[in-house]
Amino acid sequence: MGSEELNTSAESRSHLKELLAIGVIASLIGIALGLAIDWFPTQASTEAETVDTVWDVLVIVSVPFFVLVMVVVLYSMWRFRMKPGEELKDGPPIHGNTKLEIIWTAVPAIILVALCSYAYVALRDIEEAKADAMEVRVVGEQFTWTFYYKDAAGKEFDSPQLYLPRGKPVFFVVQSLDVIHDFWVPAFRMKIDAVPGVSTELRVTPKTNGDFPVVCAELCGLGHSVMRQTAHVIDQAEFDSWMERRGAPEGGDEETGAGAGAPDGKAVFTDNGCGTCHALADAGTTGGIGPKLDESLTGQDEAKIEEGIVDPSAEIADGFSDGLMPPNYESTLDPAELDALVGYLAEVTD
Repeated sequence: MGSEELNTSAESRSHLKELLAIGVIASLIGIALGLAIDWFPTQASTEAETVDTVWDVLVIVSVPFFVLVMVVVLYSMWRFRMKPGEELKDGPPIHGNTKLEIIWTAVPAIILVALCSYAYVALRDIEEAKADAMEVRVVGEQFTWTFYYKDAAGKEFDSPQLYLPRGKPVFFVVQSLDVIHDFWVPAFRMKIDAVPGVSTELRVTPKTNGDFPVVCAELCGLGHSVMRQTAHVIDQAEFDSWMERRGAPEGGDEETGAGAGAPDGKAVFTDNGCGTCHALADAGTTGGIGPKLDESLTGQDEAKIEEGIVDPSAEIADGFSDGLMPPNYESTLDPAELDALVGYLAEVTD
């Protein structure tokens, strides 16, 4: 072997060592950053723990490969860049390396199969049915979610807000009345399409008390961005009390809630997410999707305000489109809540 070949071999080993050192340092930094960044909202379900672990594994495995490719590309651009006077110089002949080609094909394939298998096992684990699960039917329509429960007598009732007991497995049956929606609570890390004519299923076990956004993750029309409700995760005792009040108020009529105490109109406004779309000074809301209620409701009597709630298509405010406001508040609000909301809006916008 000539001196020139020895020099070339030594130089190649030197390049390899430099690349290896840069790659290892960059990989460690990349993995540390990937694990340190707070990518997701609060973990509010046991399933979220598994999903976040899968994400961390993917970060740990994928970052070194990304770094490897980028280091080789950037290093090659710098180390083997064309220098002045080399514009017409042809590079040395390069021959294929069968062993290297087999390695860079087989190793990624093995890693992909391993990661897919791991993710499949994790998904099957979090989708496993629980014997004591509570069923909640979720119905999406432009542009709102409605949640249906069954009381102790088996009678179904609806709620515009999602209430769940902490630590209780929940079996969601997800449906749509019009177009494709996607039921998603980011804090739960689980989501599923709501498809017209088809019932899809989702299983979640809430673990953290709090209020978490419920959103639609499928573009479903003009009001898609405001198709939001709230998931309230509460203690079992508080949930049982809510079920009694919402399903069949004690000492009162099941339909009207008479005798259960008059609802607070402001609470009805805020609890049903009205402030997401409407600005109202008294409630401290600044939503701009719909009209400013302090202006649009001024001078209107209660009958006109109620019509705007239960039949929003009857009269469209200037500058706004039909179909933005859900048309189902007459069914999702019981008569006492509707009356309280109308009275509150009439009072604060007079």
